[in-house]
Amino acid sequence: MRKAQQHAIWGRRGTFILAATGSAVGLGNIWKFPYITGENGGGAFVVMYLLCICLIGLPVLVAEIMLGRRGRASPILAMQRVARESNSSKLWSLIGWSGVLAGFIILSYYSVIAGWTLEYVTTAARGGFEGFDGVAANNTFTALQGDISTLVQWQTAFLCMTALIIMFGVTRGLETAVRILMPLLFCLLVVLLGYAAYAGDFAAGFNFLFKFRFDQLSLEGLSLALGHAFFTLSLSMGAIMAYGSYMPHNQSILKTAATVGVLDTAIALLAGLVIFPIVFANPGVEPGAGPGLMFVSLPIVFGAMPLGEVFGTVFFLLVTLAAWSSTISLLEPAVAYLTERFRFHRVAANLLIIFCAWLLGLTTVFSLNRWQDLSLVAGMTPFDLSTFITEQVLLPLGALATAIYVGWFMKKRPLRRELALDSSRWFVRWLTVLKYVSPMLIAVVFVLGIVDKFAG
Repeated sequence: MRKAQQHAIWGRRGTFILAATGSAVGLGNIWKFPYITGENGGGAFVVMYLLCICLIGLPVLVAEIMLGRRGRASPILAMQRVARESNSSKLWSLIGWSGVLAGFIILSYYSVIAGWTLEYVTTAARGGFEGFDGVAANNTFTALQGDISTLVQWQTAFLCMTALIIMFGVTRGLETAVRILMPLLFCLLVVLLGYAAYAGDFAAGFNFLFKFRFDQLSLEGLSLALGHAFFTLSLSMGAIMAYGSYMPHNQSILKTAATVGVLDTAIALLAGLVIFPIVFANPGVEPGAGPGLMFVSLPIVFGAMPLGEVFGTVFFLLVTLAAWSSTISLLEPAVAYLTERFRFHRVAANLLIIFCAWLLGLTTVFSLNRWQDLSLVAGMTPFDLSTFITEQVLLPLGALATAIYVGWFMKKRPLRRELALDSSRWFVRWLTVLKYVSPMLIAVVFVLGIVDKFAG
């Protein structure tokens, strides 16, 4: 394979780990994973989830990193180069196209939801949660979703924050950002953990998360574990492949991927140990799922607890940083493609992609209010359709294609060369799981998602 001109390489060995962890850690880690863990068997669910990480998440994560580093380009061009090297069909480059498209669509609606966290940071900082009860918290959240001007304001702010990082390039922008954002996120998480231990019901929260309750581990819980293990590592969004293209050759892919998986899971569990002790310290507050937990239940709690104004601000700042690190990774693949394929200046590429994402994001804004009764397919609003297309179609099919291509069609010599720093024993185990186990489980995730959506 002719060496591709290298656009950039991470300046420090640990940067890829921070960048990939930042991409993986997002809103889902803060509210979704702790909740589904507590509701589906606690420690029993954690064990099943870790098995799913090992059988789906890490094998595909390794494959994506390897493809990115081998192609040394944006996901689309990297897949074209790797497929050409293995004399494979050009159609395999659709893996790259699918990832970039999925990342772009996710960026469009994720930025709207992430904008809520900016609103709540400012609300907490000015003491807006003080005296909140259930009615006030619900009314505040409902009013935010109905206020188009405020939603667009924060959506625009979040996209501008994201573009600002990417405009400075890989070393000055991305690398600098992740080396500041991720340690700061960890520090805030530790501070909040100490606050939860001091002011919350830590024993109740720990019990909710980690006590082994096998009677609550159902088939639905297993499918949740499968699905979350798949989505939590930012697979098939183009981000990991793009970040992998900046990874030095003297860094072990298998060890790095394992580190990212451990950090991602640890942060999700620590987030649960922050949230649920605080929630359980207020018996009248339900640990509701989804946005209700973060934007309704927790403001009530912070409004009633000692130093709630300070730690409420810190908490929503933590959530903002987690969302920011994710949106950065979603923007980079599309920008990298425009700069490499069409020689766009990074600033121009950023402005173009951000503007298009902003326009598409307006469909999410309107789905929360004016278009909330608009039904496109199977009762879905435009926002619902965007999440369905990405999370239940593009991502699982992209991961399935990645596993099949690397496992069955890619030449083994370049594959082994990229993983030369890892032992032959681990290489064989990884390849066996990627060829036989991962495709089957990804297919299960895909089918369950389709059936769940259209069963009614």
